[in-house]
Amino acid sequence: MAATFLRHLNETLATIEAEGLYKRERLIAGPQHGRIDVTLPAGTRDVINLCANNYLGLANHPEIVAAAKVGLDKFGFGMASVRFICGTQTLHRELEQTIAHYLGKDDAILFAACFDANGGIFEVLLGAEDAIISDSLNHASIIDGVRLSRAKRYRFLNSDMNELEDRLKEAAADGARFKLIVTDGVFSMDGYVANLPAICDLAERYGALVMVDDCHATGHIGEAGRGTPALTGVGPRVDIVTGTLGKSLGGAMGGFVAAAQPIIDLLRQRARPYLFSNSLAPAIAAGSIKAIEIARQADDRRQILSSHAVRFRSKLASAGFELLPGETPIIPVMLHDARLAQQMAAALDERGVYVAAFFFPVVPKGKARIRTQMSAALTETDVDFALDAFKDAGGAIGII
Repeated sequence: MAATFLRHLNETLATIEAEGLYKRERLIAGPQHGRIDVTLPAGTRDVINLCANNYLGLANHPEIVAAAKVGLDKFGFGMASVRFICGTQTLHRELEQTIAHYLGKDDAILFAACFDANGGIFEVLLGAEDAIISDSLNHASIIDGVRLSRAKRYRFLNSDMNELEDRLKEAAADGARFKLIVTDGVFSMDGYVANLPAICDLAERYGALVMVDDCHATGHIGEAGRGTPALTGVGPRVDIVTGTLGKSLGGAMGGFVAAAQPIIDLLRQRARPYLFSNSLAPAIAAGSIKAIEIARQADDRRQILSSHAVRFRSKLASAGFELLPGETPIIPVMLHDARLAQQMAAALDERGVYVAAFFFPVVPKGKARIRTQMSAALTETDVDFALDAFKDAGGAIGII
C-alpha cells in the first residue's frame, strides 16, 4: 500500500511539473531587505528584491532587531505552551493592547499567523442560523475559515456592490440571524483596495457586521499606517480587523484580530488555533511592539514607498507591459500563461531582479503574473535598475 501511495504522489508531482505549475523555493543567505543575497550552486549573488511584503523596509531595522534581542534576553527563547496554560507573558498583553490602540479597537488577540486568525474566527462567532457574505477574491485563509463555520455562505463578485446587496437580501430572506460581510482590505494578488465606504453603507442598511483582513495594508496604508479603514474614512464602522505582523510590521510572524471586547473575549475562550497553538516567541512580541511604534511615525517611509510605486507603475505601463490598475505598492504584471510567467521570472533573475511568478492555484488559470511589490528599503537607483531589467527581459522574451 505504501509503495502504491507514494507512486500516486509522484505521478501527481510529475503532472504538476508537466503543466508548468511546480513551485521551487530559493535560498536567501542573509536578512530580508531591498537588496538580498541569494544562494546559488556557484555561490551567493546580490539581487534587487521585488517580491517581499516588506513594504516599510522594517524587516531588518536595527531598532527592531535590538528590541527583539532584549526580549530574548529578558523573556527567553520560547514559551513551550499555549496561552491559557502557561504561555502568556506581559509582552503578549502589551503587544495586544498596542495593536488595539493603534487600530482604534477595544482589544486584540494574537495568533501564530493571520491564517490562523482567519481560520479560527468564523466558527466561534457564527452558527448555522447566521450568514457570511464573502468577496470572491478573498484570501485563502478566509475561504478556509468560512468552510470551518456552520454559517450559511454567500459570495459576491469582487467589489461588486450590486451583487453584495443581492446577497444581503438573499441572506435576510433565508432568515439569517446575524450577517457578516468579510473582505480583504487590499486584495493581495491584484493590489485593489476594497470599497469599504459602500460596504459599510450596505452593512448598516441591512444590519450586517463588517470584517476586514488588512494584512496587505496595516502599517503602510492610511493615516499613520492604520490601514484601509483609515484610508477610506470608515475606521469605527468596521467591526473586526484581522492582520499580520509578518508584512509591514517587522515581517516576522504572527497574526491578530482587533475588535470589540466581547468578540475578543469569546475568541480567547473558543478559537481553536489560539487554544491549541504555542504562544508567539518573546523576541517576536518584543520586536513587533517596536515595529508598531516605528510604523506609527513612518510618514517618511510611506512617502518613499508611494513614490516608488507611482514611478514603477508609470514606467512599466509606458514600456508596454499589461498591468492591473491600482494605487498600492502591489503592481501585478500580467502574463496569463504559467510557463511564460516563470520564463519572465527566470529572465529577470538573470538580470539581477528577484521576483516570483504566480500561477494556478495561487491565482486562477489564465491569470498568471509577476506580482511586483515596492518597498521603502529600495532606493531610486534600485527602482531604475529593476525597470531596465524588466524592459530588457520583456523585449528578449517578446512580451513587449
